[in-house]
Amino acid sequence: MTRIAGMAGNRGRNLLNIADREPGGAEFAVILATDADAPVLEAAAERGIATEVVPLADELSRREHEERVLEALSGYEFDLVCLDGYMRILSDTFLEAAPTTLNVHPALLPAFPGMDAWGDALEAGVSVTGCTVHVVTDATDEDGAVVDEKVDAGPIVTQEPIPVYEGDDEETLKDRVLYECEFRAYPRAVKWFAEGALDVDLEAGEVTVDADVAGVDDAEHDGLPSRRVVSDDRADTLRYGENPHQDAAVYADYTTDEASVVHADQLNEGAKALSYNNYNDADGALNLIKEFDEPAAAVIKHTNPAGCATADSLSEAYEKALSTDPMSAFGGIVALNRECDAATAEQVIDSFKEVVVAPGYTDDALEVLFEKDNLRVLDVGELGEQTERFTEKPLVGGRLVQERDLQSISADDLEIVTEREPTDEELESMVFAWQTLKHVKSNGILFATGTETVGIGMGQVSRVDAVRLAAMKADEHAEGKDAEGAIMASDAFFPFPDGIEEAAEAGIDAVIQPGGSVNDEDVIEAADEHGMAMAFTGQRSFRHD
Repeated sequence: MTRIAGMAGNRGRNLLNIADREPGGAEFAVILATDADAPVLEAAAERGIATEVVPLADELSRREHEERVLEALSGYEFDLVCLDGYMRILSDTFLEAAPTTLNVHPALLPAFPGMDAWGDALEAGVSVTGCTVHVVTDATDEDGAVVDEKVDAGPIVTQEPIPVYEGDDEETLKDRVLYECEFRAYPRAVKWFAEGALDVDLEAGEVTVDADVAGVDDAEHDGLPSRRVVSDDRADTLRYGENPHQDAAVYADYTTDEASVVHADQLNEGAKALSYNNYNDADGALNLIKEFDEPAAAVIKHTNPAGCATADSLSEAYEKALSTDPMSAFGGIVALNRECDAATAEQVIDSFKEVVVAPGYTDDALEVLFEKDNLRVLDVGELGEQTERFTEKPLVGGRLVQERDLQSISADDLEIVTEREPTDEELESMVFAWQTLKHVKSNGILFATGTETVGIGMGQVSRVDAVRLAAMKADEHAEGKDAEGAIMASDAFFPFPDGIEEAAEAGIDAVIQPGGSVNDEDVIEAADEHGMAMAFTGQRSFRHD
């Protein structure tokens, strides 16, 4: 276990933050201050940390003071020294006798060294500042006098940036640097040291951090970064968030090459701007129709597909998508993967829609769509390739980051596990359903015929309930189609045969699912009893956001 000797001048908030978080299991052996009334001493004692005081005395030289500090620390075992507002430049007298010594400076070194980094940043008018954790090196001459250009010049361990906002003053900036930068960077550096990932070469003036690399790297993964530093620019302030009592804004990443609703042109300028929910739903709709090479259309409601289809023409694809659940499509988002023509536009405006998203529109289509004053018409440009690698979900206190789900399957990838083989038409439906199901909230079940949806059961806590919901949607909401003879796709394995029994009752003839349940044999047996064909994908397709 790594033991730390902390040295502070006053409040020592960084040291106390490290003590509370114990990064890498590191603990404080002692905290030393230069003032007996320094608040850090009482706070350390409350945490059961030993304390020492070595006052700054005018009659003592720099080296004499450091000798007293070393003497005060001599009764403690420690592997690392952490400074926090220690208002004394250290010389080789201390640094050569002590283990590695770290300090945190409130700027992105080498910019703004010295005592007033916050004020210097504001005076310079920079848009970004931050903090630097660095190894402390000797900044004195042979007589112990400070050499200014050597102050804060030790090898850098890690840095953390933040923007400087219009209206920031020295106090607001100081607070944000502390809480948003130093409280992140300093524990990170201590964790690396405690885990043996930090290698300091003072002779070369370099620090190597083994931990500051991709955390996963094997034949199947290119690696996830150990840190994500993301800077987006606010593109617009929205009317409100998911609900009227929530403030919201949309931020843009201008390095994105992929077709995006954030960067789309809203063609009918007189219509109201997109809301938070519009952006969220439109993004989900656009991502769904990117799955298909054939003309495709989807209608999205609350980020879930109300219907999706591919066909020989865009208007036919939209008609089939809409007919899955026209009641739920009311007030929904329409996404198309081809230039919208007038025939498709006429169908879109036949009922109330919030937004239509497409990679272009004919003049005739725009004339039709502009008849609806508040239908937002988004042109995302050429769809191109799916280039974004990661998706992320903010959590309270952090965020989850994962590789984007870009899986796709073909009929050749499927393992047929039942006595009956699926027909070619069923295989085509299975592949279509699987690509669509990726965009349905789990637990998700999707019924499809050909390359169109006929019933979707989404977001259920029970898989068998998701089957029942899909069957209800197909029987009661779909127009001109039903579940009889359809295939069923499930985003995860069936834990019991009851889901298959419900599907058989609804008229399902074939099933595609990941497989992998301890009860697979019972599930396959149930399918065989009902004359169903069943294929395993060997991969799951959860969507929990």
